[in-house]
Amino acid sequence: MNFAIRGQHFEVTDAIKDYVDKKLNRLERYFDSPPVSDGMVTLSSNRGRFTVEVTIPLPGLLLRAEDRSEDMYASIDSVVDKLERQIRKHKTKLNRKFRQNDENLKAFFVEDPTAAALAVDEDADVEVESDEFEIVRNKRFLLKPMDVEEAILQMNLIGHTFFVFSNINSQQVNVVYRRDDGKYGLIEQE
Repeated sequence: MNFAIRGQHFEVTDAIKDYVDKKLNRLERYFDSPPVSDGMVTLSSNRGRFTVEVTIPLPGLLLRAEDRSEDMYASIDSVVDKLERQIRKHKTKLNRKFRQNDENLKAFFVEDPTAAALAVDEDADVEVESDEFEIVRNKRFLLKPMDVEEAILQMNLIGHTFFVFSNINSQQVNVVYRRDDGKYGLIEQE
């Protein structure tokens, strides 16, 4: 797997690049053949806190993890742990859903996760496998056409961190959300 490593307000040294590569290459043991997609790693520093964001696009799946701490190396370790949990969760989900039906998706991951993850805590595997995707609440509502600014106002009015709306300009369903830095983001369909 190849990773594009970049720094925001932070100079990425060769030592950090090597550490990131070494840690992220641990993820290859979860795949039968290493994914050909390129991952993106963003390292940033803000007021003495380091943020590590990793995005790995896979066929039919997007792995993404983020961590903030006062130690860059600890954040890198934490992000890799989060990605490993996501991979195990998706593998478990695929195995349940596609027992013998979809060989393409099933063959994407290694068959025996215990052999692949010798260094991974066994209690974490048990926890992930017993994890269910239970929907505890279902909400239905009418999407009123509005522009982005009105959607942000509506989101702030109801006190949520995100808001789903029908964009009056593009005629598509969009999501606005409040970022950790206090600014806003917009998710659009492709």
